Parts: sequence; structure tokens; C-alpha cells
Amino acid sequence: MKPRLLFVMNHLDCGGAEKALVSLLQVIDYGRYEVDLLLFKREGMFLKHVPKQVKLLQPPPDYHYYDMPIRPAIAKCIRRGAFRSVLPRLYLGLVMRIEDNAARREQLAWRHIVRTFKRLDGQYDAAIGFLEKTPIYYVIDKVEAKRKIGWIHTNYANMGMDRRLDEPYFNQLDHIVTVSEECGSSVKDKFGGLEAKVKVIHNVVSPAIIRRLAQDELPAERSSAVRLLTIARLHPVKGIDLAIEAAKLLRDMGADIEWTVLGEGSREERESLVSLIERYGLQRQMKLLGAVDNPYPYLKLADIVVQPSRYEGKSIAIDEAKIMGKPIVATAFTTVADQIEHGKSGLVVEIDPQAIAGGIKRLIEQPELREAFAERLAEEALGTESEVRKLYELVHDGEWLEAN
Repeated sequence: MKPRLLFVMNHLDCGGAEKALVSLLQVIDYGRYEVDLLLFKREGMFLKHVPKQVKLLQPPPDYHYYDMPIRPAIAKCIRRGAFRSVLPRLYLGLVMRIEDNAARREQLAWRHIVRTFKRLDGQYDAAIGFLEKTPIYYVIDKVEAKRKIGWIHTNYANMGMDRRLDEPYFNQLDHIVTVSEECGSSVKDKFGGLEAKVKVIHNVVSPAIIRRLAQDELPAERSSAVRLLTIARLHPVKGIDLAIEAAKLLRDMGADIEWTVLGEGSREERESLVSLIERYGLQRQMKLLGAVDNPYPYLKLADIVVQPSRYEGKSIAIDEAKIMGKPIVATAFTTVADQIEHGKSGLVVEIDPQAIAGGIKRLIEQPELREAFAERLAEEALGTESEVRKLYELVHDGEWLEAN
């Protein structure tokens, strides 16, 4: 009988962790493993990219009561006779009102949500909560598995989470996976005594898949402007506001640019960014195109890729840009050195608009530097499909053999 694996995730909307999960699922050996996927919301742009061999489980039936405004949620609970969800939903509403920290809100919310969830049917050889907070909590509290693994996709110290709420869950995990050495060090620093559990598995990135998808044609016509590209969700940590400020500086310096941002976020964040673009009159230079199913044709056409983040766990967008041989300007977030060697494979600049604009201007004015970066990247071994073997080893608790 094949070992059974379960992955648990919130949804498959646009995001680095969501893309990382789908990329990992695409390289698993389904001749040897049976894989189930549980999404709390069965939706998202990456859903159609889940391999057909993966069995999609039904979401927890009461979850939707916690994912809608409180008044219609309570009315729906009563109308459908889901009385056990009424009090937890009221408690959740109180948490949402009094707790300002979004990360801690999700941590505290689980205390109320968990009361109405049934245990998941079946037993697994390994259950993987593929994102911090709710997916990990669900694996610990509601899944029967021989081994339980939690995935952390960012620097824990920067997440605003309450370590005391996570510690009892992390103690029950067999392994804590992070996506970079920097992220692993952060978890070790925060959770003394759990160092042996912390493992690093880099995000799976497949050059062959990326290059194939990049062949799709875009309807846009080529202009004389320098094409800048940022792939990131619209969230303050991604620094899109810094990019807009940098675009203004570049325009004022006379640079002819078209800066495309691929990714979506909250309505409030989008409105704030659009307002900033309009205030500076950057409607021609700065385009927020939202989430797209296939970003790789845009990546193929880009002259320069810009990652203006305030912090990252491990930027998949940078790895993809490197595969396509694109010159990169990245801010000096804590994990950037894991991906970019300043002056050799890209430019690393300070986290402020002037520095971002300066790095871009340097690459615009020095095409020979852009070419040197492309040549350097062509020499690197950039595929990470083999990272899946590290997961196999955790599933088998180090007993994975070459013969398997």
C-alpha cells in the first residue's frame, strides 16, 4: 500500500506559499504516494494547476460561518440548525473587534473555530500543515497521522505572532520546515529546545515548466519604454508603495519606464496604492494588473525585475526571474543574500524609494551590467525539483533509501 500524505492549506489564491504548494505537488512521485489536499476554501487561481492525481477533500462544513460577516453568519447558523457554531462565531467576532494584530487574530480565532470542527476521517502516514497558523493547528488537533509536519514560509520574528500560542502546537510537530536558512534560524531563536525539529526545504521551482509557460503570447505591443516587473501580492510587506515612490523619482529623472505589478491583495490596500499612483500622475508608468494565471510571459518580456519587499521568507519571484535570466533589483530584506549576490547576480539596495530608483537607473544606463548578470545566471544550477526528496525523508523519518 502506498504511503498516504495529507496537505492542509487555507486556499490557493495568488500568493507565494500557494504557488510553492502547487509546485511541490507537481513533482511528487504519484507512483509511490497517495496524496490528499484539504483546503478550507476550495478556491484560488492555482486550483486548476493541482495535479489530477491529488484527491481534493471537502472543506470542513462549518468553516464558511467564520469566513463571512457576523450577522449573516449567525442568521445562517440558526436557519440551518448549526447551533453549535453560534457561540464560537460570536466569540470570534469579539476577537476580531478587540485584537488589532492580524496574525494574532488568526491565532486566537482557532480557539473558537476548532470547537465546531470534526476530526478528519482516515489515517495518514504524514500530515503537512503547509502554512503557519490555521493549517498547522488543524493538523495537530483534527488529523490522525504517524508524522505531523508544519511549514513556515517567512521569517517568524517578522510575523507579529504570539510565540506562546504556537509553542504547544510546535511541540507536537515531528518536523518544522522552513524555506530558507534565515527562516530556520528565526524559528530556532524563538523556540529554544526545538532546534532539532527545524529543517530547510527550499521552494520547488522548475525551469522546464517556467520556460514552457513563458512561451504564451501577450497581446500588448512593444513600446520604447523600459519594462519593469514586480510579482507580489498587494500587501505592505511587499513594498509596492516604495515601488510607486521609486517610479515617481525615475519619471522625474526623465526615465521612460512601464512598471507592471502582478498580484492582488485586500481592497483597502489596492485602493491605497491606486490613490498614490493617481496623486503622482503615474497612470501611464505604473500598472497594477492584479493576479494573472500565467505571469511568465510578462517575465519573459521584462527588461528588469524589481523586488521592493520590506521582508521575505524566500522570494519565489526572484528564483523565477533568475531562471529567466533577468537582471534583478532587490531590497535588502533579511533573506535576500540567500538568493542574490550583490553585483554578481543582481543588485541589492536599501529598503527605500531613492535606493530602489537608483538601482533601476543604474541597470537602465548600463546594459553591459544587465548582460553580465544574465550570463552569470545562465551558469547557475537553478532548478530545485530535487527538494521533494527532503520531504520524502521527513515522511519516512530519515529512512528514505536510494532504492525507493
